[in-house]
Amino acid sequence: MKIAFFHQPLNGISLPDQDSSVEVLTYEIARGLARHCDVIVYAKRVPHQKEFEYDHGVQYRRMSATVDEKFDYIFRGVDRRLPRSLARRPLFASSLYYLKYAMGVAKDLRSQKCDVVHIQNFSQFAPIIRESNPKIKIVLNMHCEWLTQLDQAMIERRLREIDLVIGCSEYITEKTRRRFPHFAERCQTVFNGVDVNHFVSKNPHSAPKKNGIKQLLFVSRVSPEKGVHVLLDAFQKVMEHYPQAQLKIVGGHGSLPIQFDAALSDDPKVSELASFCDGNYFSHLQSKLSADMASHVSFTGSIPHRQLVSFYQDADVLILPTVYGEVFGMPIIEAMAMEVPVVATRCGGIPEIVVDGETGLLVERGDSTALAQAILRLLSDEDLRKSMGKAARKRAVELFAWEKIAANLLNYYKKICEGRD
Repeated sequence: MKIAFFHQPLNGISLPDQDSSVEVLTYEIARGLARHCDVIVYAKRVPHQKEFEYDHGVQYRRMSATVDEKFDYIFRGVDRRLPRSLARRPLFASSLYYLKYAMGVAKDLRSQKCDVVHIQNFSQFAPIIRESNPKIKIVLNMHCEWLTQLDQAMIERRLREIDLVIGCSEYITEKTRRRFPHFAERCQTVFNGVDVNHFVSKNPHSAPKKNGIKQLLFVSRVSPEKGVHVLLDAFQKVMEHYPQAQLKIVGGHGSLPIQFDAALSDDPKVSELASFCDGNYFSHLQSKLSADMASHVSFTGSIPHRQLVSFYQDADVLILPTVYGEVFGMPIIEAMAMEVPVVATRCGGIPEIVVDGETGLLVERGDSTALAQAILRLLSDEDLRKSMGKAARKRAVELFAWEKIAANLLNYYKKICEGRD
């Protein structure tokens, strides 16, 4: 079987390390499938990258998107000014978005004679691929809620060209089934994964960390929907009990464009974040740091993905206080694989990952008091942290190891190919 991955145009794919969760997923699954199949990854070419490259048996074919990027800059400016009535049909979701890039991939696919093409997030690429490759099987993998947020008629037309819709959590999959019941049988869940051989604690809980000082960790994009402002409010309360505690905030600064997320959401929590949309969120976070807190909170910026191990190794608790839009949460399963218990919010796909009271604790969104109480409960009970850490590692290995994720996908690929004309 020959498989092609059509990576989203928001970023390229860097080798050997990746920056975003979708990059990591594409890289890891492609590498896993290459043990059994021929695998090609199509990605946007960024400066200083090779056009063609091989890694772990995977062929990377990078396509120029210079023209598309110029239009993207214009699109984003127009999208921000669209009236609410047109928010369900933003320009980034139109067939014109990265059209040249998509047509280049579709043309090359025709010469490669692949059995399956696996698209990340952007449904508008499916009809473009289908036109040039009428017999190929098309898989759409969703890591966000666009299928249920964008214009229903527009999405339904595209789903007719798609053979399999993968949600990264049952939260995403079930919402898609409910909105498009006649396509429900095409919708399946395949979780994101973690390298359980890389993200492994070398000396779990064998010695006090940092002279016994409690270490809290946040790993994700530093953006309003991730709830970092709620975390800082909670940390102020934690410091009343543990005045030497340290909080590391790991992740790049910068929000998603509002039209990609907040403008599409009907979630009432979104309105509470409206004040952050046009401002500098990082400056707002800095202003929340009291004199006492400033020396206890560090913002590291982006860290290469595989270097995150040392941060998890030092952490007593990982915290992901997402306010909305967390359809999965890869830092959670990375921490779980490292035997680090998690405190997270009860939203999106997170309850499918964290077993509340067993592998971590879940709290309601936006509640800094409940978040602080959960953190304090774990910090005050070393035995509980250890037991949750061991249960978390076991769950990560059983459900989220990349080998299992790749095997699940390969099984679905085979099923849809069996029905080929």
